[in-house]
Amino acid sequence: MLYLVSTTELYQLLKIPELIEHYIEHKELNPEMTLTAFLKTHYDYPVKDGDYGKDQRLPFIIHSTPLALIFTINNTFSFDEFIEAKFISLALHKIPSKDEDLCYKGFLNSVWEPPRFSYS
Repeated sequence: MLYLVSTTELYQLLKIPELIEHYIEHKELNPEMTLTAFLKTHYDYPVKDGDYGKDQRLPFIIHSTPLALIFTINNTFSFDEFIEAKFISLALHKIPSKDEDLCYKGFLNSVWEPPRFSYS
């Protein structure tokens, strides 16, 4: 259960008591308000009114990324195995990044010029 609450939107269900409390507040102000009208007011057509702060604490209004990854290293893990490993040096071959003979002279300078229009 802890995994589902921390990795999905299931944690929003923990906000249901705030939804009920907020509905009771609206019901005291307007006794004729039904639960359906309350949900439509807050989810279908939300408005910035006097209780906007409370509205933002309702379930499924604000979404966040609840996943947090934690990595632990086993007590038997040791870096000594990696230190003793022998590394083989590789022969380096220089590879040219461009061929000067094939590069069009002046091309790089003309790339950033504005387009030219020919009117005839």
